[in-house]
Amino acid sequence: MTELADRLHAVQGRVAAAAKAADRDPAEITLIVVTKFQPLELVEELFELGVRDFGESRHPEARDKAAALPDATWHFIGQLQTNKARQVAKYADVIHSLDRPELVDALAGHDLDVLLQVDLGVGGGAPSRGGARPGSIPALAEQVMAAGGLRLKGVMTVAPLGIPVVPAFAALAMVAERVRSIAPDASWISAGMSGDHVEAIAAGATHVRIGTAVTGPRITAL
Repeated sequence: MTELADRLHAVQGRVAAAAKAADRDPAEITLIVVTKFQPLELVEELFELGVRDFGESRHPEARDKAAALPDATWHFIGQLQTNKARQVAKYADVIHSLDRPELVDALAGHDLDVLLQVDLGVGGGAPSRGGARPGSIPALAEQVMAAGGLRLKGVMTVAPLGIPVVPAFAALAMVAERVRSIAPDASWISAGMSGDHVEAIAAGATHVRIGTAVTGPRITAL
């Protein structure tokens, strides 16, 4: 557990330093440890080390880990198929990847925090990494607000490949502001991973998603 604790504390230190460099309170930043392809034993060790927020992107794996650690907060961060949405809603506390009206319809009625995933590659020549076009986000926000059960918490993105992250995250901050004009409590910005969390925090990210820098190399099969 010592190596795992060392990696966790190192990442926590970098996140705190990035927050301070941006004149922000480190307590404003939630570290979500991404545990995809990691064994349950490692997740349990992280929980013992004080981690409470975990990110998963594969439904069966996420379901089983959430059942084993119900006291943790489970963030579903992967692309979500409409036909799996209701199953994921049974165990996830937060879904970061709501990106189309059909998903809103499928999730409506569940007691669930959701974020709207924004595709920042649109128009910039970069391949899509998932999400809705920025221009369609306000209408999607309105739909979520009208749906029963769902709590719109903010926006999420995966930084596009081949585009500088600083202007990309600045664009996300502008989308987040538009969402807050519709849902004033939607203050979350989920952005930033191991390689770009410093820039994300500088642009206002409240949640960063970091995996192997904490967990070590992924296991390819469970």
